[in-house]
Amino acid sequence: MADIKLKEVILIVGVVTACYWNSLFCGFVFDDVSAILDNKDLHPSTPLKTLFQNDFWGTPMSEERSHKSYRPLTVLTFRLNYLFSELKPMSYHLLNTIFHAVVSVIFLKVCKLFLNNRSSVIASLLFAVHPIHTEAVTGVVGRAELLSSVFFLAAFLSYTKSKGPDNSIVWTPIALTVFLVAVATLCKEQGITVVGICCVYEVFIAQGYTLPLLCTTARQFLRGKGSIPFPMLQTLIKLIVLMFSTLLLVVIRVQVIQSQLPVFTRFDNPAAVSPTPTRQLTFNYLLPVNAWLLLNPSELCCDWTMGTIPLIESLLDIRNLATFTFFCFLGALGVFSLRYPGDSSKAVLMALCLMALPFIPASNLFFPVGFVVAERVLYVPSMGFCILVAHGWQKISNKSIFKKLSWVCLSMVILTHALKTFHRNWDWESEYTLFMSALKVNKNNAKLWNNVGHALENEKNFERALKYFLQATHVQPDDIGAHMNVGRTYKNLNRTKEAEESYMIAKSLMPQIIPGKRYAARIAPNHLNVYINLANLIRANESRLEEADQLYRQAISMRPDFKQAYISRGELLLKMNKPLKAKEAYLKALELDRNNADLWYNLAIVYIELKEPNEALKNFNRALELNPKHKLALFNSAILMQESGEVKLRPEAKKRLLSYLNEEPQDANGYFNLGMLAMDDKKDTEAETWMKKAIKLQADFRSALFNLALLYSQTAKELKALPILEELLRYYPDHIKGLILKGDILMNQKKDILGAKKCFEKILEMDPSNVQGKHNLCVVYFEEKDLIKAERCLIETLALAPHEEYIQRHLNIVRDKISSSSLIEQPIFPTRKTPGIRRDKIPTDSVKEIRSESRPTQIIKTSDNKSQSKSNKQLGENTDKETSHKTTKDIKEIEKKRVAALKRLEEIERILNGE
Repeated sequence: MADIKLKEVILIVGVVTACYWNSLFCGFVFDDVSAILDNKDLHPSTPLKTLFQNDFWGTPMSEERSHKSYRPLTVLTFRLNYLFSELKPMSYHLLNTIFHAVVSVIFLKVCKLFLNNRSSVIASLLFAVHPIHTEAVTGVVGRAELLSSVFFLAAFLSYTKSKGPDNSIVWTPIALTVFLVAVATLCKEQGITVVGICCVYEVFIAQGYTLPLLCTTARQFLRGKGSIPFPMLQTLIKLIVLMFSTLLLVVIRVQVIQSQLPVFTRFDNPAAVSPTPTRQLTFNYLLPVNAWLLLNPSELCCDWTMGTIPLIESLLDIRNLATFTFFCFLGALGVFSLRYPGDSSKAVLMALCLMALPFIPASNLFFPVGFVVAERVLYVPSMGFCILVAHGWQKISNKSIFKKLSWVCLSMVILTHALKTFHRNWDWESEYTLFMSALKVNKNNAKLWNNVGHALENEKNFERALKYFLQATHVQPDDIGAHMNVGRTYKNLNRTKEAEESYMIAKSLMPQIIPGKRYAARIAPNHLNVYINLANLIRANESRLEEADQLYRQAISMRPDFKQAYISRGELLLKMNKPLKAKEAYLKALELDRNNADLWYNLAIVYIELKEPNEALKNFNRALELNPKHKLALFNSAILMQESGEVKLRPEAKKRLLSYLNEEPQDANGYFNLGMLAMDDKKDTEAETWMKKAIKLQADFRSALFNLALLYSQTAKELKALPILEELLRYYPDHIKGLILKGDILMNQKKDILGAKKCFEKILEMDPSNVQGKHNLCVVYFEEKDLIKAERCLIETLALAPHEEYIQRHLNIVRDKISSSSLIEQPIFPTRKTPGIRRDKIPTDSVKEIRSESRPTQIIKTSDNKSQSKSNKQLGENTDKETSHKTTKDIKEIEKKRVAALKRLEEIERILNGE
């Protein structure tokens, strides 16, 4: 084996860079969304051990909806990317490109085992530029192929050093090989197939046996005419060690997936659920289809599922000729490589092994997979193809008559492949460009129409998205997901009638329950979301809440571990004012997933509804243990602490609000509630600062404007309060408490009787029974020296509040003045300010909400649950409602001010009576 020269490395790395530099400007598309954007395993807050408990997409391996793709080391590299650049795609694409360059260089070293130096470089160059690799390199999730290939080739190179002098066994490279095989398998499942390649290498390359020689030796041994040669026994020992190690890895792998295969539908792989002989004929035809993609990668497509390749239902189908021709060609190469000794046979044999063995897990021949054809799984098999092409080119170029032509053809192939790869990278720039490029190749795949629709939907272009979703239903009328997408888009367009019709069509396509057969085994879990989406739609109608509940219960009966159904039902039960049943639903969901912070948050909301704030706070704290940056838990737990009135909880409430603002620095609610906490602590300057920040972010923040004005009035800065009140009343002219406060300041500070009168009259226009406004208007009449009007006004006020002693006392004073017909110029009694004016706090029920669990994005987006957007909307609402109850502190403050006001009244009354 020749060493790799530096100039060869530079050449290969340079070619890879030239082909893939534009991939750095692509985004996260297709499966990247689920594996990167929606995968919580990438976040530093997720324990590292979770990576070894979940599948590639972040779903626990124990759950039936898991794809059972166990690749923790690949996810670990994603996590490292996240650590350095979070969700900026450039670093992810850069690392993929680097890994592809590394694989290409290691592949060059492997090629030199079987080819001459020049052919090895050609094979490596062809591998580096082959367009079939764009899905594996430019698609971030393709890193599983890249990482697995690094350790796959390293394991093979290590094994080639296991043969010592005199055909002795060197155990260290074998042990290293087993370790590297395990690592490759933890990157992607196909890594284990390198063991088969090592076995073939040992028998036919390292030992130089041919198939006829092995057959002859076996016959002699069985007839008792001879014994097994010692070198062959040593070979047998090495093979046994390799096979035992492989068996151990397989057993561990089966244990990891808990002896369950993933659930796929007929839409993912139609042939897998087809009868005999359709299934066998179609699966065998897929082999020449994959070979053709390697030979002629002119039409590439990111998704080959559903109706992309029609099923072969008859032996008379013309496509069976392609299958027959492929197996004849493959058989001829196999016979040549196994029957005859020589370097050419060895090169062909290893090429065939690299093409066939790593492809077996994706071939559908032994167990079904979730796709028909996937270009990225051809990453390792293409190595064998490149060796075969380079070896064939070597044979042709050695003949002088074809030498120049062979170089011209080779140069054209490498150049056109490189240009195709560079151009193909741009297709991965966005989901829209990717799926539109796929539709140019294949218009019979409903999933592609759906995914173009999703890309437009993400851009809020619902009208265009609807056209693509409808086309998907025409291409595949029985596609449940397509009808669900149509329904969701109609809902986004506020066409609820059409949305419900589409959901009903999707529901009608669901297979009926077969007694004794598990429903989950026959349908993708995401299709059950049709019940969730339909229920979410109809529950907007208050008269159909029971019907919506029935749909949730139907989904749960079909799949008792359907967590999202419990979550959505819990939200509905809260809306139906059934908090105890909502509690049961959330507790059931928590049995299925105790590490879900959103579920603990939702349960906390239920306890608030049940008037159990201590339990609510415990559940908020549990949510924050699981996710310290859970924004809604931070915010609402801080409000709960604030409203408890317990002084000892205020520092923690402030800490949580500050943490919340680190996550949501543009949310005025956070600053407002910090201001309220500061007012509780009598930190007036700090409270003023927070209130001003809230108003700066949201100029029409009703509660912040009023409470800032109230703060000024309570700190003897009434004149600073007036412009704030003017601003408040400009946005909210019907703000009664603002009008009362403004009228009080105008009368007592500005001596603007007319302005105060207008404020109180406006209050009574909106609320004729408002006692505070009515009483204060009586004071205005008295100040205007209209005693008769003041008397009539106080009589009307007393009728509204007959138990208010101060109104009766003031009425007696006015009547005494009328009878004496003598006026005193000074104010007789003040406007009723203090007892009636309370600080506005955003009430509990205006900030709490039920937030649904975030689920991994599916290829077909089926989730229509709008509770997440609802949460954000409610969090941003600013309300000015009275709280439904007063805290002990509020009552004491009000009573204290009331006593002070009554003392002032008594002093004035003594003056009036000449005491």
